[in-house]
Amino acid sequence: MSVEVIYYTLVATGLYFMSDWILDRIEVSRGERFKNRSVIFFLIILTLAFISFSLMKYLLLTSEVASQ
Repeated sequence: MSVEVIYYTLVATGLYFMSDWILDRIEVSRGERFKNRSVIFFLIILTLAFISFSLMKYLLLTSEVASQ
């Protein structure tokens, strides 16, 4: 159980930096900053979190079943 907390924390940290990088790339290609930058950042990190945490949950459950 405690290892899962470490996994989720590491992934969340990576998602933060990845979301910031994605937002920067979008703004560079657009040529200007968004007015509601924090809202767009939130939407990006929320989407990535749903996808990655669902995948992690699936992988962790699969590994538990395989080890039994």
